[in-house]
Amino acid sequence: MALVRLQKLLSERGIASRRKAEELILQGKVKVNGRVASLGDKADDRRDTVTVCGKKLQHADMPVYIMLNKPRGYVTTMQDEQGRKCVADLVTEAGARVYPVGRLDRESEGLLLMTNDGDFANAVTHPAKHLPKYYRVTLRGEVKEEQLLPFAQGIVIDGRKTAPAETVIVLSQPDRTVIEVILYEGRNRQIRRTCEAAGLEVIRLRRTAIGSVRMGRLKIGDWRHLTPDEVRSLLVDTNTAQKIAASYIKKGKAVVYGRNKNRR
Repeated sequence: MALVRLQKLLSERGIASRRKAEELILQGKVKVNGRVASLGDKADDRRDTVTVCGKKLQHADMPVYIMLNKPRGYVTTMQDEQGRKCVADLVTEAGARVYPVGRLDRESEGLLLMTNDGDFANAVTHPAKHLPKYYRVTLRGEVKEEQLLPFAQGIVIDGRKTAPAETVIVLSQPDRTVIEVILYEGRNRQIRRTCEAAGLEVIRLRRTAIGSVRMGRLKIGDWRHLTPDEVRSLLVDTNTAQKIAASYIKKGKAVVYGRNKNRR
């Protein structure tokens, strides 16, 4: 890769817009090979070590796999024509431009995978893989098991019936009921639409796990890199050849956490 102006390099990697990148450089937050950069400096990220706020910029061809605890109010896109908050705003310090793996609707929250590895994303989201996704759903009022039958029976969405989903009542109180839902396909707003068909009101919907990878105690709005074992387990869960992420799995990566300073 030829020498590129730093503001352009940071913009291409999704770290910041060019104007914001210029501000970071002027503030002394960008370094090249340990030296504080100046506006107009150039770098070759294959040979030079570029850091932004102390975090190393990943090489363009280096795969990145992260999990984000998506907050409510964010759409699962990289940019939005309506000016709504996007999940891309929460991972600007990931060191690479990463994209969502699957979706969570705007008012849902929880585990969202993001990566720059298209083969990995396809393996995890392909309908034929039937990778289980786990959700914790809070419903208004006391709910009986028979009211959850639409999940097991399936409902018609866009002219096609959904695959059976599993449900377990975790907590039952007069004013609210918490259930766990396990989906094996990802249809548009499937849980909310199934609840609507069953006459149930959703108070909160949160994804807690995908396959064998669980979100754990990651705070709302924060993200972290997946461990090599987590990447491997997702590929095993989908019966996918591990050559997709072989280099990442073999070399490993220290888990790096990123925080959204504006999280609620």
